[in-house]
Amino acid sequence: MSEFDDNPFAGPPTSNPFNDPSVTQVTNSSVEPVDQFNPFNAESSDGLATRTIPAQPAVLQPTAEPSPQAKASVAQANLLRQQEELERKAAELDRREQELKSRGPTGKENNWPPLPKSFPIKPCFYQDFSEDIPQQYQRVCKMMYYLWMFHCMILFLNLLACLAYFITNKNGGTSFGLSILWLILFTPCSFLCWFRPVYKAFKTDSSFNFFFFFFVFFFQVVILIIQAVGIPDWGNSGWIAAFTAIGQVGGTAAGAIMMIVAILFTICAVMSIILLKMVHSMYRSTGASFQKAQQEFSQGVFTNKTFQSAAAGAASSAAQGAFQGNP
Repeated sequence: MSEFDDNPFAGPPTSNPFNDPSVTQVTNSSVEPVDQFNPFNAESSDGLATRTIPAQPAVLQPTAEPSPQAKASVAQANLLRQQEELERKAAELDRREQELKSRGPTGKENNWPPLPKSFPIKPCFYQDFSEDIPQQYQRVCKMMYYLWMFHCMILFLNLLACLAYFITNKNGGTSFGLSILWLILFTPCSFLCWFRPVYKAFKTDSSFNFFFFFFVFFFQVVILIIQAVGIPDWGNSGWIAAFTAIGQVGGTAAGAIMMIVAILFTICAVMSIILLKMVHSMYRSTGASFQKAQQEFSQGVFTNKTFQSAAAGAASSAAQGAFQGNP
C-alpha cells in the first residue's frame, strides 16, 4: 500500500544540505562554538586552577661594580698578607741557617761539651763513639777519653794541693799560680791537641791525624813524668814537692795531699804510655804510612779555602808587580 500512497505526480525529492552527516555531527556536538566561548567561565577557571604552571627560572640581577676605594683596600690587604708570608719564610730561613751553622761541618748538631740549652755558650764539637768510631776501635778511643778526663781531674787536685802548700808556706805562691795556669792551659789544649786528633784518626782512618797524635802525645807523656817528679816551684805536686812539704814544719797535711796527687800523676803517666803503645799497634794494623800522611796533608792544604784565597791574593800581587815592573 505504501507504493500507492506516494504521489506519482510529485517532483523528485530534493536533497537537504543540512541533512549531511558531517554537518549533523557538528551541530549535535557538545563543544561550544567559538562565538559562545567564555574565557571567564567557572569551568574554564577550574581547569586552569588544576593545571600545573612550570616554575620560571630566577633571573639574576646584575651586581653593582665595586668602587675604586674598595678595590684599593682589597689590593692593600693582599699586599699585607703577602708581606707577612714573606717575613715568615725569611724568619724560617734564618732559623735553619743558624741551625746549620751550629751543627758545624759534620751536618749534625754539636753535643760536646754537654751544656744546658739555656747556657749562653753552645757546644763546639760533635762526639758519638757508637756512631763515628768503628767497633774494633771504640774501646781504645773511649779509654783515651777517660784518660783525658782523669788528667783534668788531677790538674784540679794539683791546684788544691798547691793551695794547701801555699797556706802552710808563704813561699808556695809561685807553685799555686803556676798550678792555676796549668789547669787553664792543659785542659783545653790536651783535648784539642791529642784527644780530638786520635778521635778523628779512628773515625776516618787518617794517617795525618795519627802522626799528629803521636807527635803531641809524646810531649804529653814527658810533661806527665815531669809533673809526677814534682820539681819545686814548678806548680806540680809531685814526689819531690810532696816530700819537701812533709819535711817542713806544719806541712804534713799539705804534704800528704801532694803525695796523693803525685801518685795520681804517676798512674796517669803509666796509663798514657800503655795507651800510646796500644794506639800505635792499631795504627800499624790499619796500613797507615808517612806517605799517606803527607798526601792527606797536601790535599787538606790545597782544598782549604783560606789557603786558596791567600794563594790567589799572592798570585795576583805578583802579577801586578810584574806588569808594573815591565812598562
